[in-house]
Amino acid sequence: MNILLICSAGMSTSLLVTKMKKAAEEKGIEAEIWAVSTDAVDRNLPKADVALIGPQIRFQLKVLKEKGSKIGVPVDVIDSVDYGMCNGPKVLAKAMKMIEENK
Repeated sequence: MNILLICSAGMSTSLLVTKMKKAAEEKGIEAEIWAVSTDAVDRNLPKADVALIGPQIRFQLKVLKEKGSKIGVPVDVIDSVDYGMCNGPKVLAKAMKMIEENK
């Protein structure tokens, strides 16, 4: 599965990506997880099965959901508590649930 995280600069989510990769590895889940800035969304969204956006860019959810729906990629906001705590397992579970619901 391919999980894309989107934030304003593409850097604040790097620790969360690391924690999500570790959680996936511990569960034996093969996942490609990466983070990009909003500038790189158009070239990265088509490669993803799901996209999660940082709470600090929640205001862009509608536009990003529209882009995702055109190509079959669900988009949602990462819970601000999970984001702030860098809760990789919880964010990974949310992404996996979204992929399952999109099948």
